[in-house]
Amino acid sequence: MLTPGQRPTWWLAWAAFPYRTLARLRAFGYEAGWFRRHILPVPVVSIGNLTVGGTGKTPMVIELAERLLRDGKRVAVLSRGYRRTARAPMLLVSDGVRLLAGPNEAGDEPYLIARRCPQAVVAVGADRSRLGQWVLSRFAVDCFLLDDGFQHMGLHRDIDLLLIDATDPSGLEQVLPAGRLREPLEAAGRATAVIVTRAEKQTDVEAVLDRLRSVVKSLPMTAQVAFHPQALQAVMTGSARSLETCKGESALLVSGVGHAASFRATAGRLGLKVLEEVVNADHHCYTAHEVARLRRRAADLRADLVLTTEKDAGKLQPYLSQDDHQWWAVRLLVVWMAGEVALHRAIMHELSRPRGAGGD
Repeated sequence: MLTPGQRPTWWLAWAAFPYRTLARLRAFGYEAGWFRRHILPVPVVSIGNLTVGGTGKTPMVIELAERLLRDGKRVAVLSRGYRRTARAPMLLVSDGVRLLAGPNEAGDEPYLIARRCPQAVVAVGADRSRLGQWVLSRFAVDCFLLDDGFQHMGLHRDIDLLLIDATDPSGLEQVLPAGRLREPLEAAGRATAVIVTRAEKQTDVEAVLDRLRSVVKSLPMTAQVAFHPQALQAVMTGSARSLETCKGESALLVSGVGHAASFRATAGRLGLKVLEEVVNADHHCYTAHEVARLRRRAADLRADLVLTTEKDAGKLQPYLSQDDHQWWAVRLLVVWMAGEVALHRAIMHELSRPRGAGGD
């Protein structure tokens, strides 16, 4: 007889079978031309993943947008705007000059991308092909970055970047609902490049790559990145503080991201004494009552600072006052461990290729 701990796993494994079959059929249908794939008249670079949860897509979108902007490209980011409150089918978050929507109405990740990349156009909408045409009708754009686009196969992409977390090998084992894979692992074979994130430990990287090689006959180009804290930013004012100044201080951690363990590890590397941690679901929407409760808890703990993520900071700010000077967010920097030059060369080559009129 199955124990209570075994029973859900058994049923979930059965439930995963039709999900896996449908995911494979869907991917095959697009490759075979059964389903229509729209083509935008400018190149599309997709950044996505295979698992639910945080692999670092938002930092990578920011990194690539900043790099392309430095190269003189006019960049637009297309995002679904997950859990946004605005009901319009398409919403402009930034016109490349100013922010036009807040984190709740736009979604926390598009808002953060728009803040970090003020020269990029950022727009949200469920239908990314229609959204791209809508953006092109308003702005001169050289390329699109498709945020979380690996499963959005209805839109042709010229570069398909797949992010895989080196610290999460178990996430590659089972498809939903038995595991966290959105598609079977062999889907990695359609990527232009696999970017292994949180790649500080080479043993972790090799374990993930070996797992991919066991399923994918011809593994595409690979690269490796890590996410390092760059500075602390005051949630209210945006002023920066060097990382060295917080060593030894006590902190209350507050987060609502897909990889809370990574945030906790970052706090440890900063030399903070973590008094308590409040972990919310990814894309958590804060309330005034909740923030007041967090403020009281920080006071009860006598915490030197309340530390949160950049993604959470935008949603917390409306409920803070100028007196909340102890609330800080960690600003992350993408550090390339391997494959940077080859990948950037491949992207720029694709963006510079002569292109037809495109369209649907």
